[in-house]
Amino acid sequence: MAEILKGLLLGVLSQKCYNEYFLKYNFLDVPCFKSTLSKGLGIGIILGSILVKVPQIFKILQSKSAEGINIYGVYLELFAITANFAYSYVMGFPFSAWGEGTFLAIQTAMIAALVLHYGGAPMKGGIFLSVYCAIVSVLVSGYTSTDILWTMQAVTVPIILIAKSIQIGTNYKNGSTGQLSFITCFLLFGGSVARIFTSIQETGDSIIILTYCVSTIANGAIVLQMLWYWNVEKTIKVKGKKKPKRA
Repeated sequence: MAEILKGLLLGVLSQKCYNEYFLKYNFLDVPCFKSTLSKGLGIGIILGSILVKVPQIFKILQSKSAEGINIYGVYLELFAITANFAYSYVMGFPFSAWGEGTFLAIQTAMIAALVLHYGGAPMKGGIFLSVYCAIVSVLVSGYTSTDILWTMQAVTVPIILIAKSIQIGTNYKNGSTGQLSFITCFLLFGGSVARIFTSIQETGDSIIILTYCVSTIANGAIVLQMLWYWNVEKTIKVKGKKKPKRA
């Protein structure tokens, strides 16, 4: 039992930190605290990412509409997510530093297929998923050079800005956030904030850190936009309920 517990703890702690905490009883070791916090956040983000876009998927399925979701923004976001996890996987970074990318990619690809489906092109949705799976297989197979993967990761920074700007522009044009899910957008924002810290601790890769900084700003802008339009829509509904006074 003790060995099983130790194995579980070593999934979060390094051997050095395990020794500091459970052999030397030194619970005030700052580097170990940072490392453990980073690992814990990383695991939490990965677990959360399994369902993070499910509310968005259900919202589209329930309404049988992808109104307000810009397909080009989804494509660009999917590129950014794919480039990030493919680069991190090939570079051998800890799974806790990038694992959520795999689940986000699956869910984002599903959203793209649904947008195509409800946009009147169901065949394109199926073809898109097949092509995407083939591309991912090539990227993580080991046959794609690290230079290409690094370039893809570097390009991710402006792509995230463009993708989110497209969605922000669509929201502004429509005067509404349409079928966007607030829960999904808020969780993406919170996850990107936490990822800045975990990336500094676990990868030290400046391009990865910059990517999450940009992602945090962009996701934060969409969350603020959703709050703004939610208040506007609420005010309009309240005004609409008021009956005009009779002369």
